[in-house]
Amino acid sequence: MALAAQVLGKMAIKLGQSNYEYLQLEVELKDNTKLNKLHWDAEEKQFSDFGLHSHNVKLVRKQVKDENGNPRVIKVRKVIEQPRLRLVPHTGYIQLFPFLMKILESDSEQLGATLDMIADPEKLWTDFGLRSLAKSDPMFNERNTEHDPPYWRGNIWININFLAVHALDFYSDEPGPYQTQAQTLAIRLRQNLIGNVFRNYKETGFIWENYSESDGKGQGCHPFTGWSALTVLLMGETKF
Repeated sequence: MALAAQVLGKMAIKLGQSNYEYLQLEVELKDNTKLNKLHWDAEEKQFSDFGLHSHNVKLVRKQVKDENGNPRVIKVRKVIEQPRLRLVPHTGYIQLFPFLMKILESDSEQLGATLDMIADPEKLWTDFGLRSLAKSDPMFNERNTEHDPPYWRGNIWININFLAVHALDFYSDEPGPYQTQAQTLAIRLRQNLIGNVFRNYKETGFIWENYSESDGKGQGCHPFTGWSALTVLLMGETKF
């Protein structure tokens, strides 16, 4: 929302209109004090969504009848613990967005904790890029439904990793206690991403939709030169 307000403000100026309301909204949405109050989970040391959530849900087998009356078995979601209002206690790409959008102040403890989360092999860090859900998360590599594979529950996606590298580049240029840590992570993450995509291209001849967090192998659609082609910009160390 903060980025949208920023973009709309710039568009308003281009169109010769006032950007005051968009600017005010952008400033409010980037207010770290409000952001921390609404979304910082002090126990988990991460930013989280807030809403109705149950942490105890699983897929179970259920026998039903098809249109011809024949019995068959399907999998359905069973909610064991009723949802309640809470900070959603998962760790993945969602927790990175204040960082990815470069909203965090460069001297904030929240930035330091986010960088630690990125660098933790039990959470997001792998030798091939940042995984989409922490290895330690109970939903890691678990299906959402019978027909919904866990694409975003562990796999490595280039679009989010691209944003992560550029956010790390940004904070490596910002004075503060985490400048060196951000710079080191930016170099390592860029190298891991480029190396893995290039290795897969040499072995298979394809750029892939996403990559395995365990061995880096390409997965999903191929050839996939959509957001995975952002690797070229990573190679050029393009900044924006």
